[in-house]
Amino acid sequence: MNITKVNSLILATTALLLAIALISFPQASFEASQRGLQIWWGVVFPSLLPFFIISELLIGFGVVRFIGFLLEPLMRPLFKVPGVGGFVWAMGMASGYPAGAKFTARLRQENQLTAIEAERLVSFTNSSNPLFIFGAVAIGFFQNASLGIILAISHYLGNICVGLIMRFHGKENVISKPSNNRKKRIIHEALRSAHESRLQDNRPLGKLLGDAITSSVHTLLMIGGFIILFSVLNKLLSIVHITAVVAYLLEYVLAVFDLPEELGIPLFSGLFEITLGSQLTSETPNISLIYQAVITSFILAFSGLSVQAQVASILAETDIRFRPFFVARIFHGFFAALFAYILWKPLYINTIVKPEHGPNVIPSFSLNTNFSMFYDFLYIMWTYGPIITLTTLCCYVLLYIKKIRLFS
Repeated sequence: MNITKVNSLILATTALLLAIALISFPQASFEASQRGLQIWWGVVFPSLLPFFIISELLIGFGVVRFIGFLLEPLMRPLFKVPGVGGFVWAMGMASGYPAGAKFTARLRQENQLTAIEAERLVSFTNSSNPLFIFGAVAIGFFQNASLGIILAISHYLGNICVGLIMRFHGKENVISKPSNNRKKRIIHEALRSAHESRLQDNRPLGKLLGDAITSSVHTLLMIGGFIILFSVLNKLLSIVHITAVVAYLLEYVLAVFDLPEELGIPLFSGLFEITLGSQLTSETPNISLIYQAVITSFILAFSGLSVQAQVASILAETDIRFRPFFVARIFHGFFAALFAYILWKPLYINTIVKPEHGPNVIPSFSLNTNFSMFYDFLYIMWTYGPIITLTTLCCYVLLYIKKIRLFS
């Protein structure tokens, strides 16, 4: 029996066992599905949709080519990617998973990146956005806004380290054409490049906006499916005690790094879904906060199989390979956990926990003032998010019907 047949047999058996588990535990599956749907319906869809639509418009109008021209002297020496990677990096950090993969795939389809450059870029532009780190994890789970500083700094420093390592990934004979770096006329050349990009697209505004909405909604529907699927899968693994077994094995790994064994189950859950893993980590009793921060930092950086499945689905539409991205997530996880441990004393203990011990110490952040915007945003999302989602889906259906009529 060859490898292909073995893989087919494993996949078929896994799907069959999953179907049996769904039939055996319908109530638990339904509740887990509801939980995933609420996250997507109330927060993920309305928060990511504007970024996706605007990014499509920026690409169509040539703004991304303009930004790429200006950032070429920074991105290519550091990460061996074109300047447009700076746009993907910024949008990925602002909007969160899996925006970096979507924008990278889009630029690859536009031939603004080679396949190797796209693999380098996607490896460090998928990250958690600050709102999720501060609002959901630090405030929502740990009730400690100051913890978000450590988690965010560790997360983004780890991303930079991954980008510096992945610059050595791959050898290619074809390299995307570097932009002209003449300093005296760089703005003029950037505007000319943006104008040429707009002429190549050649879609009217109405068509461009309609395509941006349909493409964004299509991607978000796929993301919602993965969120619900992995929410159910994580619950079923817990019910059939597979989570407990694997967590027991992870305890030995945690012992190697001198971490509490009680964090085994939260870590395993986080390998599947970052939200549940972070929540379980915060609820683990009698564990020092530094160890909870280290595990949470690893979970956020690894991003969970749920997010990775979303990225794999997006990359499958191009010739970008998924394996380099997966390896980069492992590197990112260890880098982020290491930074959280190293920076704990100088950034948290010395500057936040005990600000009264010296006149030159940075004062603690006020939960009621500095982070009130996160509470306000989360309240708006939970209140009006479903309305935004429903309205957008109606627009998507109308545009899709119109598109079918045009081609029929």
